[in-house]
Amino acid sequence: MMENNFNRRDFLKVLGWGGAAVALSACGNTSVENGTEFVTAHSTEAMPEFAIPGVYVHYNSTCAQCDGGCSIVGRVREGRVLKLEGNTESPINKGKICGLGQAALQAHYNPDRITHPMLRKGDQGETITWDQAFALIKEKLTEVEGSEVAFLTGATSGHTGALLKNYMDALGSAKHYAYEAVVPSVVRAANKKSYGVEMPRLHIDKARVVVSFGADFLGAWVSPVNFTQQYAKFRKGSDGMRGVLVQVESKMTLTGANADRWLCIRPGTEGIYALGLINALGAKGFKVPAAAASIARDYTAERVVQETGVSAEHTEKLVAILMQRTPSLVLVGTAAEGYAHGSQNAAAITLLNHVLGNVGKTMVYPASVPFPQITPKVGGRYALHALNDKMAQGDVKVLFTCGSNPVFTSHTSLNFKENLQKVPFKVVLAHYRDETAMEADLVLPLDSVLEDWGSSVPEYMAETAQINIQQALSERLYPETRGFGDVLLALLKQRRPAEYDQYEDFYAYLRDAMVQNKVALGASSGTSDDIFWRDTVSHGIIKLPATTAKVSGKLAGIPSLAKLTLPNASAVDEAYPFHLIPYTSAHVRDGRHANIPWLQESPDPITTIVWDSWIEIHPTTAIKLGVVEGDIVEVASRSGAIKVVVYVFKGIHPDAVSIPMGYGHEAMGRYAKNVGSNVFKILDSIFDRETGELALHETRVKVTKTGQKVRIVKDEGPYGGGQAGKRIALRKTTDKVNLSKEV
Repeated sequence: MMENNFNRRDFLKVLGWGGAAVALSACGNTSVENGTEFVTAHSTEAMPEFAIPGVYVHYNSTCAQCDGGCSIVGRVREGRVLKLEGNTESPINKGKICGLGQAALQAHYNPDRITHPMLRKGDQGETITWDQAFALIKEKLTEVEGSEVAFLTGATSGHTGALLKNYMDALGSAKHYAYEAVVPSVVRAANKKSYGVEMPRLHIDKARVVVSFGADFLGAWVSPVNFTQQYAKFRKGSDGMRGVLVQVESKMTLTGANADRWLCIRPGTEGIYALGLINALGAKGFKVPAAAASIARDYTAERVVQETGVSAEHTEKLVAILMQRTPSLVLVGTAAEGYAHGSQNAAAITLLNHVLGNVGKTMVYPASVPFPQITPKVGGRYALHALNDKMAQGDVKVLFTCGSNPVFTSHTSLNFKENLQKVPFKVVLAHYRDETAMEADLVLPLDSVLEDWGSSVPEYMAETAQINIQQALSERLYPETRGFGDVLLALLKQRRPAEYDQYEDFYAYLRDAMVQNKVALGASSGTSDDIFWRDTVSHGIIKLPATTAKVSGKLAGIPSLAKLTLPNASAVDEAYPFHLIPYTSAHVRDGRHANIPWLQESPDPITTIVWDSWIEIHPTTAIKLGVVEGDIVEVASRSGAIKVVVYVFKGIHPDAVSIPMGYGHEAMGRYAKNVGSNVFKILDSIFDRETGELALHETRVKVTKTGQKVRIVKDEGPYGGGQAGKRIALRKTTDKVNLSKEV
């Protein structure tokens, strides 16, 4: 029996629910005073079933390797999860799963996981109990004001997100910073201005032409598993007409390698090219809205060629395809947004979708979950900068960090590590002793994704709205690890015991939250709590009714349209002549997966390099620099320098060089430490003028030979990829192939 007298609205807030759907579900028998049942963890109850010798059991859960929101099925035998596959019921991945998702097994069984709470003693860590850890946190929090406590996380959603918000409210702090090192923050803002939503639903499968400005949707952009399946349908086409993909970018991505035409553009001129296309469409008689025609009038064919380096012939052919094949779809990716004028680039490209009439056809309003407390809270580097400023000013006395490694991913000129030392008490919740954990005063070990319970809401909804359920697929490998939800629940019990002491653990909280709102989640009022919960966990997904709103297709509704201006192509910098393009690896991403050997061993899809980072240099540039493949060079910016090995590659603009992100760890584990170089550390502090997001592609560098040389470990080329004298795959040089031939 609950002794306190807080009302149903407060109770629903405790459980993470809010919005109209919850209000409707409150009709009828709404008493929560009828008693609460004792709930034990599901994994404990299911252990006899787990332990049937030699018999596989399958359980649905949610992949958390990226923010795509894919649902998975775990194959479990004798209490150990052995294999992961996709859940066929998921509208996002429809039974498929990528290599990153498969590698969650090695994250689970990784030998470098933290197994006990650790307290700093000088330069060493001392093992302590959880009771000691929570007592220390309580003691430190009593010494500071609630407003002096900050929490840094990655993107959050679901009931852990709701608990985190409730905890910050209990502290009286507004300092929750959601930080992701590599996110489409600028594109989100441009979409919001242009279409009225940050993340519209994309119908690649319904388009007949896709023009992608650096959106690597087959690699690591937004929801690659879903987009790959759409792409397969797009390629098959309809009415005998196969879809045509044109990729516009300065460095070839996996999507660019699959394109019918890859247009190599001068870095930073993507917006100019988009406006040039609008002007060219109008010149060919295509009906262009007056507002768009006025903006694009000055972007003539001659100017576009001069500024972007894309030939007039290629532009004319692209214009012809766009006029002949409708509907089309234009995408804005990382390559376009990563500059000081990234917002202007993105605005120009989204304008192209309006001109072509794609809005409402291949770009539609996304589904949304009607519970604001569990919807995704996403962020970007601007959040890290805000926290860094607060730390530098001494406004943060206690800092919690979870799901983020800012010491590794922050750029040197931010001085984040130095400012972190100004925080008297630092708590890190982590799986590995990464760079940020090494700076902490208290380290709390987390369950792996396959041991933990939770719920989540994907930022990108492929079809209907959905809530994903994360189910523990395995007993804890290490008894002293805890789930993020369990830690938050324990912290909340310190602040608001009357509201949270009734829950033995996060599983009990999650189950109660779900069954208390079962009618709003689609169950009939007569469905028992046990049956509803069993079915929810069994399916791994709760599907909600789709929304019917429309994206904005009116140019007049874009507030920044009249101010849209683009700078000319950047002038040559003699001291730092090359544009640096940090490349998002589909395997290690921003470095969070660098300690998984499967992913280190997986060849890069373009270069086939493994277990290292590298710099891609165009052949003509390599000749000028006097370097060849395998040479070690120093890459220096105004903020720092790193050393990497050369990979000579035709799929990059001669004025640019590219280095993958996520390598060069100084800690984290045996598979990540000292593998490659950390490109984050040489990024300059240049920001998008509208959003304040770090302009990842704005850094200029110089490349210098060191005189050292190594043999690159890769699958293709003279040191790999041999066909044993058999003609397995035919190879031709590009001068023997007519690359300009249209599909």
